[in-house]
Formats: sequence, structure tokens, C-alpha cells
Amino acid sequence: MKLVFPNMDYKEQAMEYIREFRECGSEVNGSGGLDRFLSQSMTYEQWLDKVMRDIDVANVPEPRVPALTYFYVREEDDRIVGMVNIRLALNDYLRTECGHIGYSTRPSERGKGYATALLGEALRVCARVGITDVIMTCDKNNPASAKVITNNGGVLDAEFFSENYGGVIQRYIIANG
Repeated sequence: MKLVFPNMDYKEQAMEYIREFRECGSEVNGSGGLDRFLSQSMTYEQWLDKVMRDIDVANVPEPRVPALTYFYVREEDDRIVGMVNIRLALNDYLRTECGHIGYSTRPSERGKGYATALLGEALRVCARVGITDVIMTCDKNNPASAKVITNNGGVLDAEFFSENYGGVIQRYIIANG
């Protein structure tokens, strides 16, 4: 498995990744907005431009924050099995409700340990850029995500009702350094 920075070589696969989520009626997290771009009749190429702008730390407009987005690719067949978005800074909203990392595993690849491994890779990236206390959140009704977070050292920090998400959110801290 490897993290791959989005590029044109993965265009069709990325679009298929999002289609699979839609067909399964599953929410997409960690896509760096790819799902929103495609649902708004925007192009993959426009999304790639956005991903590049997200890493321009000095010029990311408020209230956005700099971020890195990666595909999680299985090397033996070069298939995208997951995506991750790593926020390099947090504003008040993100600190409370979203955290540093959003991720997803394609529905057909769930239950195989990919999400735990993907989060582990994302934590290594966080360590490389100096993020030592990683904030993670998940819906309380998503025990699979909570397990992925705790499998990577997450400790429950808070539980609260989110007006934005209309449900109870669990916030975890992962000591990462």
C-alpha cells in the first residue's frame, strides 16, 4: 500500500471511487472535496487545481486551511482503496468538529484493515510536518471509525452534539510524537 498524490493518471479510478460511494449510499470523507466537485458538474482537473492550491500554505484563503490529499493505493493492482485529507492547521470549527484527518475506504474494500493502515500512514505524514497531537472526530453512530481511531492510539477527549452534523460527535486525541 502507498499514498499517492492525486494526478491525471488516476482520473478514471478517482471518479469510479466516488461513483461506488454514491451507488452504495455511503458518505465520502477525506476526499479533499472531490465528491462535491463532481456533484457540482465540475471537473477532475478543477479538483486537481484545488488540491494544489490547498498546499500553498501562504495563500490559502480564510477560513480554509492548508491541507494534503492523497489516494491510498494497493500496489499489486494499482487500485485506489482509500482517500485521506490531512489538514496542516486547524481553525476553531475544524478543531472542534472535524480534526486534522478525514479518511474513507471504498465500500467494496471495507473490513480488510485498510482504514487502520491508512490512518497509520496519515499519522506518519503528520509527524513529518510536526503535528504531534492529532485531533480526530467521528460520528458516535460509527463504531467502525472509532475502532480505527483507537487502533491508532486515539483517546476519547470529548463527546458532544453537533448542530452542523445533526448528531453526537466523538473527538479523539492521538499523541503522535
